[in-house]
Amino acid sequence: MEIKWGIIGCGNVTELKSGPAFNKVEDSKLVAVMRRNAALAQDYAQRHNVSKFYSDASELINDSEVNAVYIATPPDSHALYAIEAMKAGKSVYVEKPMARNYAECMEMIRVSEETDMPLHVAYYRRTLPTFLKVKELVDNGRIGKPLTVNIKLYKAFGERDKFPDKQSWHVNPEIAGAGHFYDLGSHQFDFLDFVFGPVTKVNGVARNIAGYYKAEDTVSAAFSFDSGVVGSGSWCFVVDEKSEEDSIEIHGTTGKIKFSCFDLGNVELTTKEGTQKFSFTNPENISFLLVQQLVGALQGKNDCVSTMYSAARTNYVLEEIVKSYYSK
Repeated sequence: MEIKWGIIGCGNVTELKSGPAFNKVEDSKLVAVMRRNAALAQDYAQRHNVSKFYSDASELINDSEVNAVYIATPPDSHALYAIEAMKAGKSVYVEKPMARNYAECMEMIRVSEETDMPLHVAYYRRTLPTFLKVKELVDNGRIGKPLTVNIKLYKAFGERDKFPDKQSWHVNPEIAGAGHFYDLGSHQFDFLDFVFGPVTKVNGVARNIAGYYKAEDTVSAAFSFDSGVVGSGSWCFVVDEKSEEDSIEIHGTTGKIKFSCFDLGNVELTTKEGTQKFSFTNPENISFLLVQQLVGALQGKNDCVSTMYSAARTNYVLEEIVKSYYSK
């Protein structure tokens, strides 16, 4: 069976990261795209050789040729479109984070189970060679028994966010669920879920210190995994450019692993024998390997490592960390 995709929300993320992959994977084809601006939808379709374009999501969902829908809109419409598509008998692949909040995730899962329509989430790091190497090093005991993990993510303040009329939707909690923490931290927690299993305890502090927008801009958290590993993390999205940092360190009884979540490609292993570095090349379309795996899963050939259940767990963790800020 050929998987014939329709994309809802053909914005920047679909230009290179994901969109072209649907035509590169065997037995997969992108047949329709949708964007609220019909002219932009037509432009995308023409540039990517897609036969059909829509300005109404329901029209794409009900296109009889489309049997799988990729939802690449901001999080406030993930649940809406995913539920509509599943009820129409279409498989769904949705961008991360899965939804604005955990409750929306659980409703999406309920509909998936009720309709028997597959639902997966675009956490592609679970398939990239850099991150598979980290998991391999942990699983093979190269650092002994894993003990702790520490996340640091400090990003420079974006100039556009100084102006309310120019701010990205990423800092509008009504659209994004929270701030940049949800957009970027979701990748980190999903990958750690992949390595260590579910987070079982979590608490955090979130603040808006710079005062440029409604969402939190600074976050600190402590958490522990079902496997026994304990973790901590700090995030800030208003630092000076020279203070930027992106690192994850995993310490074990006989060594440590250090890598970046967003500067993709390198892993550093330190043991009593010294430090070893591994470098990897990622696919041109960063989602390709996950899309390839997903197509196989929809055809019943294999499993997909990014599931609705694991993605919902990540939403739960994010929500627990920032909930005190939003319950004020």
